[in-house]
Amino acid sequence: MSPAQKLRGLLAAPGLLVMPCCFDALSARLIEQAGFPLTFMSGFAVSAARLGAPDTGLISYGEMVDQARAICAAVSIPVIGDGDTGYGNAMNVKRTVRGYAQAGLACVMVEDQVAPKRCGHTRGKQVVGRDEALTRVRAAVDARDEGADVLIMARTDARQTHGFEEALRRAAAFADVGADIVFLEAPESVEEMRAFCRGVRAPAMANMLDHGRTPVLPPAELEAIGYKIAAYPLTLLSVAAAAMRDALAALRAGEHPDPRMRFEALQAVVGFPEYYAEEARYAQPPPGRGRAGGDGG
Repeated sequence: MSPAQKLRGLLAAPGLLVMPCCFDALSARLIEQAGFPLTFMSGFAVSAARLGAPDTGLISYGEMVDQARAICAAVSIPVIGDGDTGYGNAMNVKRTVRGYAQAGLACVMVEDQVAPKRCGHTRGKQVVGRDEALTRVRAAVDARDEGADVLIMARTDARQTHGFEEALRRAAAFADVGADIVFLEAPESVEEMRAFCRGVRAPAMANMLDHGRTPVLPPAELEAIGYKIAAYPLTLLSVAAAAMRDALAALRAGEHPDPRMRFEALQAVVGFPEYYAEEARYAQPPPGRGRAGGDGG
């Protein structure tokens, strides 16, 4: 099955999909090895890991699609990709959807922020008008329907700028024009989360950002509310950054940090056992010990 077909199957099955988010091929592989059925390429996390820069629209389409290609090549689970604002007008949105699909992504998220966009839980974000927002989503849906084998997630950030009712109207309209998954960013109470799930006719995603604007709830409660996907956008990036900072502090203090993982285990994570097995398949006998006439003589 294609990545999009795999994701459709997951969405059709019962139960909440717990989705840790990745930022590179290694983090995606760890997510798959831990048994999770899907992942999300977070724009915040990719911008941080690839550029060392904040998620304020600094990373480009080309850099994101290149990162997506590497991530998708490393795993077999479906990957959802952050498509930001689509990187331009409706034609740019369609190009983004096609390019992300060609990179191997199962789904593209397109949002209604003003470009350059920024993390949905930080200050200073703004959204385009509702008509322009719908045009973006319609263009993404058209690209899907015209042959891009990919799902469309439509996101609104209007809660912070225009209030919950406008955000809910946008989310419902996104579903009505064909979005496969809908994401209302940063609801500020459990009551708003329930109203969102009741008010849209498409699978809904919750964003479980620690110390963000949205209440962080256990998976069972999210499922009871009506969510289909629970995303954990910065969990891996945060723990990785904290662990690296602690190790550097220990080295700075003249200590040897606890590596937390044996060298053999790290080799297994990145695929050395599989490489060695493949290498053995094509191994040649040492010079002088092979079959006579091995060069065709």
